[in-house]
Amino acid sequence: MIKKLSADETSKLLAELEHWQLTADSCAILRSFKFADFNEAFGFMTRVAIKAQEMDHHPEWSNVYNKVDITLTTHAAKGLTDRDITLAKFIDSIT
Repeated sequence: MIKKLSADETSKLLAELEHWQLTADSCAILRSFKFADFNEAFGFMTRVAIKAQEMDHHPEWSNVYNKVDITLTTHAAKGLTDRDITLAKFIDSIT
């Protein structure tokens, strides 16, 4: 079973993720991205999709032209886990 992060762990790890925001229910983190155009946004999503598939941990996301909104949560744990933090750090590393 995947361990849900405690409130203290969440606060500490979220401090390392400058642009991510905790949702009101503290069960997910989210971030919005804006790119030059659709092609750049889609390329970004492709890189994230490849990593997510490798991790078997898939984001909730939406894309409209050059904007991508991503929400990370671990449904099996009903909240945030290390997997969300790891994927968020990867996402940050490619932007």
